[in-house]
Amino acid sequence: MNIHEYQAKEVLKGYGVRVQQGIVADTPEAAHEAAIKLNAETGTSWYVVKAQIHAGGRGKGKIQETGSNGVVLAKKLEEVSEKARNILGGTLVTHQTGPEGKKVNKVLIAEDVYYPGDSEPKEYYLSILLDRAKGCNVIMASTEGGMDIEEVAEKSPEKIIKEWIDPKVGLQAFQVRKVAFKLGLSGNAFKEMVKFIAALYKAYEATDSSQFEINPVLKTSDDKILAVDAKVNLDDNALYRHKDLAELRDITEEDPLEVEAGKSGLNYVKLDGNVGCMVNGAGLAMATMDMIKLSGGEPANFLDVGGGANATTVEAGFRIILQDPNVKAILINVFGGIVRCDRIASGVVEAYKSIGDIRVPIIVRLQGTNAEEGAKIIDESGLKVFSAITLKEAAEKVQAVLKG
Repeated sequence: MNIHEYQAKEVLKGYGVRVQQGIVADTPEAAHEAAIKLNAETGTSWYVVKAQIHAGGRGKGKIQETGSNGVVLAKKLEEVSEKARNILGGTLVTHQTGPEGKKVNKVLIAEDVYYPGDSEPKEYYLSILLDRAKGCNVIMASTEGGMDIEEVAEKSPEKIIKEWIDPKVGLQAFQVRKVAFKLGLSGNAFKEMVKFIAALYKAYEATDSSQFEINPVLKTSDDKILAVDAKVNLDDNALYRHKDLAELRDITEEDPLEVEAGKSGLNYVKLDGNVGCMVNGAGLAMATMDMIKLSGGEPANFLDVGGGANATTVEAGFRIILQDPNVKAILINVFGGIVRCDRIASGVVEAYKSIGDIRVPIIVRLQGTNAEEGAKIIDESGLKVFSAITLKEAAEKVQAVLKG
């Protein structure tokens, strides 16, 4: 589960991680009040207005309606509300959102941390994530902060530092010092970075996160180390242990159909194709999507109804798939292991009659327990539903209905 930058920073602060201070606002007037409060708390006289969406590249992204960047600097208090007005309610397009962009409902008014001092501010990159190949967490760092890490990896892979953490012993003090040393730090900045990394790793483990990305981590002109941005991805499977973190979910940032599917206990991901698919089991769903492509179609979604599929879940799946106007056919592919095929077939017929005006053909491929009985129920229903037993037969019928 992704959370916003302002939420991520609050989580990190709770574990002793130093962050750029800021106050969230959802109107231009609230942004102005936030700037006044921020000035009183931090003494800042310049203000950074940052769009809050679940996507990176906000600083380079553009608001479609106004042409404003997603992250802008206000050098006067009087400029804050106008800068916020140019962002709030607009559609921000970045390299991660795609051309459709995302609507901005909130902005973060943050303090200026690039102030002059004894030395020049310096940006670093730091992340913590699970290395699945090695089966342990890894700290990744680079002196090339403020840039896309993919670009650094492609052009200057030698500038990426990696430190793997043995899960049996956890993060060791020498490892933290090793990363700070490789970043070229010394003196007080070195000590600050050591504290920063240790606190960040503590937060990562305590929140059961799947990824922390701090880009940039800033060394200020007076050698403080702090997070200017923060991307935190929480592990959905561990949210039952973190009720407070689960409440940070912002469903306005998610696809409405995926949210609706989640309420029905379905695993749904919307795609751009023309054939809706409903399957029991993630592996079978992936194979079904391949089959759709081989038959000349394009999958419109990934939808796993689970091993205990019944008439209720089938109907919920139908209703979600049919909300996609691009769907020209629906393929239901069920392996009857735990669930019997005749029950699935009855569920399909009941759901079809309950929904009513279904104008796209439906192919139902049943295999496993009582598959023949299930096919008979489909064939004798009198509805615009076609049964299939084998994958080849199902693929041929998908191809036929797509050709009209």
